[in-house]
Amino acid sequence: MRWIAKEENAEAAAVREQLKAVLDGLKFGLLELTVSRSRGSVQVRVVIYNGMSIGTNDCTKVHRAIMPRLELAFDKQDIYLEVSSPGVDRLIKEGAEFAFYKGRGVRCYRTDITEWTAGVLESAGEKGITIKTNNGVESLSYDIIAKAKLDSAAVYDSQQEV
Repeated sequence: MRWIAKEENAEAAAVREQLKAVLDGLKFGLLELTVSRSRGSVQVRVVIYNGMSIGTNDCTKVHRAIMPRLELAFDKQDIYLEVSSPGVDRLIKEGAEFAFYKGRGVRCYRTDITEWTAGVLESAGEKGITIKTNNGVESLSYDIIAKAKLDSAAVYDSQQEV
């Protein structure tokens, strides 16, 4: 797994810049953005995050707030906009994404011991993460994380003394 988030094309980067101010004002982070074209229309998919659970009302509020910006950016084109939450068991795609999930449960498949390590994410940096597990605190380098995802079961364990 790498720390650096995947690069966006120029069009997606421009859209991200336009949406950032709106989402900041609504207290949401833009976790993922995809802009694609199909049959003369523009498809925009965004995944939002705010540190808590996101419901349908949150997605609707964000949809209504960012649609006018997209209509200006893609003048006279049909726009399909999908706004969603990360989901309770989201697959973490890049190391930089861990920063959004501090205090949440995560599971990491490790290449050094070829098994999963689960716990509550305590910190994330450029070189790796720190997880509080049932066996104590473990530091994992991004070099040994083959796959990672949110773990809703570990969130409940975090309420207990681990």
